[in-house]
Formats: sequence, C-alpha cells, structure tokens
Amino acid sequence: MKLFKKKKQSAAVTEIASAQRSSGLGNTLPPAVEPFEKELYDRLRYAVPIIDAAIMKIIRLTGGFRVICSDPEHQQALDSFIENVPVGISGRSVSCFADNFLDSLLTYGSAVGEIASDSSESRIAGLWNGDVSRIRVTSGADPFTRRYMLRLADGSEKSVSHPERIVYASLTGGHSILRGLPALSSILLRIYECIGQNYDRAGNVRYAVTYRPPAGSGDMMYSRERAQLIAEQWADGMNSARCGQVKDFVAVGDVDIKVIGADNQLFDTNVPVRQLLEQIVAKLSIPPFLLGLSWSSTERMSSQQADILTSELEYYRRLLTPVICDIGNAFLASSGWDSVCSVEWSNINLQDESVLADSRLKNAQAREIELRLESYQDQNTK
Repeated sequence: MKLFKKKKQSAAVTEIASAQRSSGLGNTLPPAVEPFEKELYDRLRYAVPIIDAAIMKIIRLTGGFRVICSDPEHQQALDSFIENVPVGISGRSVSCFADNFLDSLLTYGSAVGEIASDSSESRIAGLWNGDVSRIRVTSGADPFTRRYMLRLADGSEKSVSHPERIVYASLTGGHSILRGLPALSSILLRIYECIGQNYDRAGNVRYAVTYRPPAGSGDMMYSRERAQLIAEQWADGMNSARCGQVKDFVAVGDVDIKVIGADNQLFDTNVPVRQLLEQIVAKLSIPPFLLGLSWSSTERMSSQQADILTSELEYYRRLLTPVICDIGNAFLASSGWDSVCSVEWSNINLQDESVLADSRLKNAQAREIELRLESYQDQNTK
C-alpha cells in the first residue's frame, strides 16, 4: 500500500507541473532587466561612489576557487583551460568571467554569458559576458528547460540557436540588489548638491556696498553719480587682487560694506546623510567599516557583521558554482572525456583561517592537558 501511495504522490506532482504550464504560471522565468533599468543602475553606480565601492568589495571578497575534475588524469588540462581561456577581447581565465558575471548579477539581478565554440577545431574558443538587457528567458518544451530569446535592435526577437552554450543565473526574484536605492540616492545627491552650492556661496564672497548721503546736504543731488563712482572704484579694487595688487578702498560719507549671506549658517547634514547611508549599506549588506565609514561599533558588533557578510558571500558562491561547473563540463565534453567537475572555494578571508588555526591550537592544548591528567592518574593508581 505504501508503494502505491508514493506513486500517487509522484503523479500528483506531475499533474501540478502540467497544470501550471497549461495555465501559464511556469512559462516565464523572472524577466531580464529592461534597457532603461540597466541605464538607471549604471548611472546610480556612477553617481553614488559608495554603491560602486560596495559592489566591487563583494566581488573581491567572494574569493577564488579551484575546479576539481572527477578524473585526476585530466586535472592538468582542466587547470590550464581555467587559467587561460579568453574572456571577451580583454580578459582571460574563468575567474575573470566569474567576476564580470557576478558584477552583472549584483547590479541588474541577473547575468548571462556564452560559451563560444570553434566548430573547425571542435573546442571552446572563449567565454563572453553578455548584455542581460538583450535576453528574455522563457520555458521550453517542458517547465524545466530554458529558452532564450534575443532582442534585436529593431525591437523584434529571435530564438538563440544554441541555448546549450548559454549560462544564466539570477538572484532570488530576479531583482537587483540596487532595487529601491534610486529614490534614496536622489535625496542624497540633492543634499550634496545643496552642500556644494552653499560652499560656492561661502567661498566666493559677494559684497553689498551701501552709500547713504547725509540728509539736507548737497550730496543728495549727486547721489547717483557718487554711487556710480563708488561702484567703479570698488570693482577696480576687487579686480586688482586677481593681478596680485593690493588697493585700498577709501570713501567719504556714510558707506556700509557687508558680506552677502554672512548671517546665514550652513546646515548640519551629518544626521540626514548618515540616515540615508545606513539605508544604502543595509541594502548592500556590507559592514560600514569596510567602506571607510567610521561609525561607532563594538568588537562584537563588527564580528556579527562579518558573519552576516560571510553568509551573503556564501549565497553568491552558490549562484556561481553551477555556472562554473557548466563551463568546466563543457570543456571536458568538448575534449571527449567522460568526466565531471566540481568547484572548491577558498576561505573568504584570512580572519577565518586565523580563527580556525586558533581553534585547532586550543583543541591541541586541551588534548595535551587531558593526556597529562590521565598519565598522572595512572601513576597514582599504581
């Protein structure tokens, strides 16, 4: 009876998958980034340096890897391919391809690449990081097969002739980690623009020269000529400073000179700027001290932030591992070898290695103390 129950459950799963496909629920993967979104995220990284710095930190902290072949006889050939395969027109090695792939994955929420083959020699000619805004992903003959549609310049689409050469990955939901940051970044840039305008005003001083002729005197009749003369002499005195000369301004009568805007104070922008940066840093999951933000934090808080970052990097590694394996397996298959490969990642940073070494040292010391205690107890028993 249990066997029959298992068969019924398996059939139910197939029916659900078929129902989803017939109703259109499983037809399309998360949509690739639109061209206007791609331009928006590119401009966002260009306008807000801390966002670009955070993404580059994540890429570098993801660390290196080694591709292991299931057959040790082919390991040397696989290592040579991993280190020397051309990537586009300027890069080389699968690590270079993985860095560009992860950059697109973080910025746009999805990434696509192509394994370019040389049909004349039946080998892999190189790797290419594609433009994710030109790719639309749908399901193929079954819900688990991908079909790639290439967007042409005239707005039409055509199916990719060799989908087996395409490698694709997307974040959870297919959304960029920068989603939600344009609104915050626009406020932050507005604050910076106002700060620049205030410093332009404070650094490039403007003066207000006021001449008040005495009441009841004959100067009232020539006040216009006097004001014009004062303006000319003041302008000549200010322009002489640019030529390295010093001229004094001498006036007779009630002349008042004030700096325009001297009574106004600059706004304290530390609080709003920090609030906006906290939101940005929280979205990027990067500890503030890695970005040069000297916010007060305890040693325990920094350790917890490092642990959170480690889990984030492990997530990105899980997304990259199938892509790297697909490239390695494609090389082995093109060489005519019936082998598969796996990815072995290095430790994320030296801090992890130091912690592991310290743990091994303490365990060894504890074991040595236990052995001495057991030896002492045996001697006393005898």
